[in-house]
Amino acid sequence: MQLNQIKPAAGSTHAKRRVGRGIGCGLGKTCGRGHKGQKSRSGGFHKVGFEGGQMPLQRRLPKRGFVSLTRNDTAQVRLSDLQKIPVDVIDLLALKQAGVVAASALTAKVVLSGEINRAVKLQGLTLTKGARIAVEAAGGSVAE
Repeated sequence: MQLNQIKPAAGSTHAKRRVGRGIGCGLGKTCGRGHKGQKSRSGGFHKVGFEGGQMPLQRRLPKRGFVSLTRNDTAQVRLSDLQKIPVDVIDLLALKQAGVVAASALTAKVVLSGEINRAVKLQGLTLTKGARIAVEAAGGSVAE
């Protein structure tokens, strides 16, 4: 294969529509835009969801649910990730330096996934109930 021989897959491309070329093509005169109105004019534009001044559907329907703006601030850490970190005292900074959590994370929560079999001291991290039991069973401690 050479760069000058590469072609798109058969049927994946089609010719651009040429409008205003007479009645034989079916797109002469009004060029498929119909008669009059904002959408027939050049530059005729309205924003997505605009319904001619009628209250748009997305504003008529009731709003439900909630999306937290801080949902990405807390990183999840597995027990198996803690097992791989070579230090004995683990805090948020140690997790960031090890590349376990993103640099933008403000807090971290340890979840019960994988296993840990060495004693580590966790500082400033939150844990699930099962993760706390697993860390303490391995001889570790949790300081908050």
